[in-house]
Amino acid sequence: MPAWSPDFWEHRGYSGRKSSGIPVTVPGMTNPESNAILNEPPVAGNELDTLVGALERQRRYIAWKCGGLDSAGLRAKLGPSSMTLGGLLKHLALVEDDVFSVKLHGREPQPPWNTVDWDADRDWEWRTAAEDSPEQLMSLWQDAVSRSRALVAEAIGDGGLDRPAAFTWPDGRTASLRRLMIDMIEEYARHVGHADLIRESVDGLVGEDPSDGD
Repeated sequence: MPAWSPDFWEHRGYSGRKSSGIPVTVPGMTNPESNAILNEPPVAGNELDTLVGALERQRRYIAWKCGGLDSAGLRAKLGPSSMTLGGLLKHLALVEDDVFSVKLHGREPQPPWNTVDWDADRDWEWRTAAEDSPEQLMSLWQDAVSRSRALVAEAIGDGGLDRPAAFTWPDGRTASLRRLMIDMIEEYARHVGHADLIRESVDGLVGEDPSDGD
């Protein structure tokens, strides 16, 4: 079954554990043909599965590094930076909706983004994350990811990776779905590095994969 099939994007949980035994729930993408979770790009797959797998791997890393923490853990900062894991979750939820809903499909922003005065508060999602509970932050991000999966599937069925986005850059160029997927993978990869450092400073959790602590 191709990765763009809506049935391919079934949301399943992957239970990773840190060395202390605290469970961390990491959402994954299930291939119904093998009932195996796609945690990474295929070794020798096609372009679509490679891009999808790469993005899902980055999402899985964020879910692991931000999971299983209380409010204090999600608000913890490292050094002079104001970045927090809670802020990362809220920021990535915003980026998911902006890229795959607004930019790709040309849809209007939805709550909570549609009520924000972004000109007056450009860092709103980072700043306000401290006001949200861990459950609210994780749910906001997971819901955005679920929407993105459906929106990408819709776009793949309407032109594949070459499908043009609904927006244009100031110079008149229009990005393809392929370019948006690459941009999203890059966005996650940058923030996975941030999450690695912050999470280690909170409770010592380290590693590149949830199974590292088993």
